[in-house]
Amino acid sequence: MACNSSTCQSSCFRNEDNINNVGEHPRDTVPIETSKNRTSVEGEQPSPCVKCKTNRTISAVGSPSGENGGDAGKFCGDCFRSNLYGKFRLSVTSHAMIIPSDNVLVAFSGGSASSVVLQFVHEMQHRAQKNFEASRDRSLPVFGVGVAFIDESAVYPVASNKYDKSIQQIKSIVYNLPPPLKPLHIVPITDIYPSDSGGKDRLGKLLDAVNDITGKEDLILHLRMLALQKVASEKGYNKLILGSCTSSIACHVISSIVKGQGYSLSADIQYVDARWEIPVVLPLRDCTAQELNLLCWLDGLKTVELLNSRRAGINSLVSSFVTLLQEENPSRESTIVRTAGKLKAFHFNRIPEINDCDMPLATQRRIKRYNQKPQESISSEFFCPICNSPLDNSELLSLSAHDGSQSSKLNVCCCSSCKFQILPKDPTLMEQFYLLLPQQLVSRPKSSNHGNISLLR
Repeated sequence: MACNSSTCQSSCFRNEDNINNVGEHPRDTVPIETSKNRTSVEGEQPSPCVKCKTNRTISAVGSPSGENGGDAGKFCGDCFRSNLYGKFRLSVTSHAMIIPSDNVLVAFSGGSASSVVLQFVHEMQHRAQKNFEASRDRSLPVFGVGVAFIDESAVYPVASNKYDKSIQQIKSIVYNLPPPLKPLHIVPITDIYPSDSGGKDRLGKLLDAVNDITGKEDLILHLRMLALQKVASEKGYNKLILGSCTSSIACHVISSIVKGQGYSLSADIQYVDARWEIPVVLPLRDCTAQELNLLCWLDGLKTVELLNSRRAGINSLVSSFVTLLQEENPSRESTIVRTAGKLKAFHFNRIPEINDCDMPLATQRRIKRYNQKPQESISSEFFCPICNSPLDNSELLSLSAHDGSQSSKLNVCCCSSCKFQILPKDPTLMEQFYLLLPQQLVSRPKSSNHGNISLLR
């Protein structure tokens, strides 16, 4: 039906009777101008960066495949990097993750998240070093930084030539950083066992005893953390920095709910986790994987993909599900993390109190302790011996009523998720499974204040 308007710019005709009298391009038909053809025809430049209002956006200059939306279409390269580093810096200072007297260990896997966190920590250290050299009294020390890579080739076999090449790439990434020099610790995951106990064979038998695919993946994750804690303790580090980002935490939130770990969920997703002997901090908690990948592309940060094994358990399904949600709405991951962040945190989700008397006065003035203000939290004194998750009241009641051997007590001490996915279903195999566990795991203090409480005596 004709609109019969003299100002109409659509493809309709003012008089349907004249359809046969017009040519292929009627005079009264004017194509609608879009931003695409307007830019190409009139030569207009794309919209500038929303922050500096001067430079062109990343997507206008050229960005990797699939990165034309989001921050790539809003910021220029410099402003995007400044914005991402600002998120990291705010997390560090707001939660006292790194102070001048610290000696921190960065867990490096070779992926984009660990590459970015290593680069940002290095920049913080480099600036602190410049300030130290420029100061007169030099009373403010510079925090130390080390890097740890956990070698999991005993779990996921890799061709020797590919493994050697990856290790050389990791060494190149770490040692090519400008001064101060950072020690690199390449630690086999089998180091969680004594050197004379056949660690590789014991680890293989332990993983073979777990029939559930998801349970095996989770057990490897727990053993990796145990290896990181071991090297951090032995080498004198007092903080462990992980590259967990918004995307990985969002996947952990969904998978934990599916596995029945809702009670302990809030303990795993906070900025600080001090239930371990060496407190764990997550400075990239507010950064998404898309942002980190884009920064790696912008800065040319090298990544190493040593293990390409495909997962087939709950973790893989959840990861695919969250990826689909993120494609539909780029804020899905942040929404998941923010929603889970409303859960009440545990009392160990903050940096422990520091004895200020042992610190220089300049250090005391600069320490930010926003997270050390009194706040309502959940208190838990007992933890699962395998995954170190806090136990709820029902699990504690069953523990107090049990009296038996160490192997049978292990079944009672564990959280419901580890019982279902990791422990053997046959009670006759429990003793052998217990003997295959690393000694540090079964004898680890189960109190958040690292006292002498032990559930496995």
